[in-house]
Amino acid sequence: MSKYITRIFVVEDNDFFAQMIKQKLELSDSYEVSLFNNGEDFKSALHTNPDIVVLDYNLPNTNGIDLLKEIKNFNDQIKTILISGQETVDVVIEAYENGAEEYIKKDDNALTMLDLKVQKHANSVNLLKEVDTLRDQIIDRHRYDRIIGESPALLKVLRLIQKVEKTNMLALITGESGTGKELVASAIHYNSARKNKPFVAVNVAAIPEDLMESELFGHERGAFTGADSKRIGKFEEANDGTIFLDEIGEMDVHMQTKLLRVLQESKITRLGSNKEIPLNVRVIAATNKNLAQRVKDGKMREDLYYRLQGFLIHLPPLRERDNDILLLAKSMLKSFCDSNRMPEKSFSSDALRDMMKHPWSGNVRELKAFVERAVLISDENIIEAEDLIFSQDI
Repeated sequence: MSKYITRIFVVEDNDFFAQMIKQKLELSDSYEVSLFNNGEDFKSALHTNPDIVVLDYNLPNTNGIDLLKEIKNFNDQIKTILISGQETVDVVIEAYENGAEEYIKKDDNALTMLDLKVQKHANSVNLLKEVDTLRDQIIDRHRYDRIIGESPALLKVLRLIQKVEKTNMLALITGESGTGKELVASAIHYNSARKNKPFVAVNVAAIPEDLMESELFGHERGAFTGADSKRIGKFEEANDGTIFLDEIGEMDVHMQTKLLRVLQESKITRLGSNKEIPLNVRVIAATNKNLAQRVKDGKMREDLYYRLQGFLIHLPPLRERDNDILLLAKSMLKSFCDSNRMPEKSFSSDALRDMMKHPWSGNVRELKAFVERAVLISDENIIEAEDLIFSQDI
């Protein structure tokens, strides 16, 4: 049994057929079915927000299309299934144009088809409820609303964050460039007991090799030419908090040896000093590289590789996140318009379809640049397909 009850409204003026629908659906103890034999009674109950509405096309004093329009105007998240004895092309097109998720012909197979369609949309609805539950637990208390999406792939990431956030376990976040690994690291930190302590992000790939040790562990005055004063490193800066080592796969093998010692002993020594400084730091690392392959290539120490395998979180590429592309695009669009004091814009349906077809090899980072470019190119409040300029795949 699902842990959520799916609330289903059936609007059908044929009492016999309505009862057949109710009996069929209530074979599942995850469904709660309410019957209405006319549009007025249904509309008076619509404010209670059912999950799924099953509509007959022909109803007294109205029809299913008119009710469908009212449902979508009230809450376009309600799933709608239209049933009709008419299977003309015009009726089918009209149903889908007005937002119906499904159209079923009223024939001998109607109940079986309805059961399958309801099950499909109940699963979708319950997945969204699960996401909302996670957000109720996390986002309201912490800055988690920056991670946008409701796809099953992202839900898996949210579950993993929940499992690891209350521990001090080393976490490794993997995924292609631009998928949002630092956002996940930040979410782990701000949902942890260390949330009021520093979160220090370090892009390992951006630090020159000869400065890496000083940058991470600090140095004393006179430790090397140009060291005119003492400086604490990133690990010391993050003490009692979290250090995020992005692009860990780019670290030089020599520095990997020093990092491994720090991870094992929770102590650092500044350059030019013999004094060990104890640390209480949570380490989160990230990479877009295949670390196992780098071990084989001699570019990563095997012992460090296994040490980093504490708790793995893989961020899926944007192309595997279904409608998250559209949710992210709309959020980025609003944010860009607001921050630049521009009139609010939206994407046309053709533009959205073209966006869903694009592979997004640059992931969320590419999408953000794309959205901002589209806003500037478009002269109207509706961004059309011809305003879109996609990045060329590398």
